[in-house]
Amino acid sequence: MNRELSLAYSTCPNDTFSFFAIAHDIVKCPGISFKIFLEDVETLNKEAHIRKYDITKLSFAALAHLRSSYRLLKSGAALGRGCGPLIVARPGYSLEALPDAVMAVPGMDTTAFMLASLYLGMSPMATPMKFDRIMPEISKGNFDFGVIIHEGRFTYRDHGLVCILDLGQWWEETTGHLVPLGCIAAKKSLPEDVILNVEEAISESIRFAFQNPDQTEHYVRKYAMEMSPSVIKQHIGLYVNEFSLDIGTQGASAVETLFSNAEKIGLI
Repeated sequence: MNRELSLAYSTCPNDTFSFFAIAHDIVKCPGISFKIFLEDVETLNKEAHIRKYDITKLSFAALAHLRSSYRLLKSGAALGRGCGPLIVARPGYSLEALPDAVMAVPGMDTTAFMLASLYLGMSPMATPMKFDRIMPEISKGNFDFGVIIHEGRFTYRDHGLVCILDLGQWWEETTGHLVPLGCIAAKKSLPEDVILNVEEAISESIRFAFQNPDQTEHYVRKYAMEMSPSVIKQHIGLYVNEFSLDIGTQGASAVETLFSNAEKIGLI
């Protein structure tokens, strides 16, 4: 008899692409069946505080606060180079005004907020909101600055905005590490053999998606309805890579540095 686990991941193309084969029973996990949930990543970050799901997508910044309950899985992570969040504004604004401004951010538990805080050396004044609202709110003049993630990297110019700081580039140049963004985590109460089987299933699901990208298109577009096919393709290409298959020593070192630096200024 299979053990049923709750599995939650985001509606972003990198996650629906990565988990397509698991969601459609193409990849099996020995002795395990999954009940699948899809939510915005910041919703998942908040729900992890009440340990809602057995296996869940998290921002690395959220995992930093949840290490007593969840452990990082080696597969399914989003990290790499040239993929970090951006601070954007309307033309005419500069970084000098940033410390005194209220920023729109995609959630207080996101790695994007943590990276902005690390850059400033303190937590900025921030208003959290769903990530897809940030660029329209800045365009309308409701905020001077915002931290954007996901496909915003490819579309902020369409909103008449400019990038005043690439937080990922700043992180890479400052630390030399990969940019750690999001991960898959499992409840620490799960048996070791279950966790290992889940890790391998996620890796197999990603391999299937790499080998059969056309099969994933309908599922990915179902949850990314406002994205053009070209933006979806860029999104997946940026956030799903070799480190998604296995975070490896480079990835683990980047995560350790993120947590250590955040601890130094009291973010954790």
